[in-house]
Amino acid sequence: MAYTDDAVKAKLSSLNETQESIVSVSQWIMFHRRHADRTCAIWLERMRETTANKRLTLIYLANEVVQQSKARRKDDFLVAFSPVIAEATATAYKGATNDVQEKIRRTVEVWSQRRIFDKPIQEAVEGRILELDKSRSGKKSGLLGSSLFPTGSSNISAPAELQPLIPLQTAVTKANATTNPTLSTANAEYERSTDPDKPIPTPPVHAARLSALLKSLSSAETAVAESIKTRQDLIKGFEDILATNRAALEEEQAQLFTTTDRRETIEKKKREVEDAIMRGVSATATPTPGMDGNAHVNGRATSSAEPERPQVEELTPPSTESLTPITNPTAEDIPGLTHHPNVEDSTRPLQYPPIDPSSVPTTSPRFAENRLPPPQPSTSSSSDPRYTASSPTKKRKLDAEFEGFGAGDDAMAGLDDDVAELLRAETGGVV
Repeated sequence: MAYTDDAVKAKLSSLNETQESIVSVSQWIMFHRRHADRTCAIWLERMRETTANKRLTLIYLANEVVQQSKARRKDDFLVAFSPVIAEATATAYKGATNDVQEKIRRTVEVWSQRRIFDKPIQEAVEGRILELDKSRSGKKSGLLGSSLFPTGSSNISAPAELQPLIPLQTAVTKANATTNPTLSTANAEYERSTDPDKPIPTPPVHAARLSALLKSLSSAETAVAESIKTRQDLIKGFEDILATNRAALEEEQAQLFTTTDRRETIEKKKREVEDAIMRGVSATATPTPGMDGNAHVNGRATSSAEPERPQVEELTPPSTESLTPITNPTAEDIPGLTHHPNVEDSTRPLQYPPIDPSSVPTTSPRFAENRLPPPQPSTSSSSDPRYTASSPTKKRKLDAEFEGFGAGDDAMAGLDDDVAELLRAETGGVV
């Protein structure tokens, strides 16, 4: 069947509440989706003219078409139904029984949950139903006094800054719902009246059609002008909010610059303090050199010299080597020793001078017999300190320790007479 207005009206007249009838008509309508605007306009006219029971069937037909279009990602009927769906839903809801109203509310909830229409269109549909519920005395929306659409978007409170835009947006939505079908009807009538392929009717009929077209164009003009006015008011509201947000944006940008500069300054100071801590110097008491060569801390001069180390008593006795030298005597230390300045053989023994008995100091016989004989040089032990010549230093040290012992005429002078007599008896009168 070709697409004509009469064909669309015939399809809508044959529609019933069965699922087969709704699916069949919806498929025929979607097949002619390039005439979506005209189909929606005829559908709205049928909604106004038919009875209350038939209106629910038309709501089900629109529901099938828009959901299938959403699933197939074909936006022709979504765009065509958006301007008229709020008015058509309110028309079907008004004057219907409670059972029919409950079914219409359930259909609107499905649109909200599946996001069939845009948010402003969905809010307009729900708003029209809420207005009708409030206008009925004693009517409580929803079940047990609950809200009409508990999961819908109409119950979401807008921020206080956007509250002035809500009535403006509602006015624009209502204006579009009136303007689009009126404009579509006027355009369709204009195309039929000015179609060059159609024969020109008789003058009286032609005059009547032009008068009807003029009325339609005048209504469309008024509706479009009202829509423009409401949209301009909405744009002005957006511009006011935009100007307020731009001023706030400039202020926040200035605050961001100040905060960033302060943060960088504090970070720099923090790094300086940490560096001072790592160097072991306080950031608030760093010594600086003065003109007098001393360090200055907080304006006061301090001496740069370190304090003297305190005197501590040594806990260990001196080593034996510090009292008695154990090194070998050199050739210079022994009088009369032949010195070879250019020695080629390091193993050559030292040449000791003969010992003069008269040079040995006179001491007590008891101590004289205890003296060790002078060591004899040997070629095999020339480097052993036990066989080296006696050091004059050690000899002078022994003489100094026993100086005056046994000197004089009587070695027994100062002793007890019995002790002296006993010593003389033992030595045979030598002492």
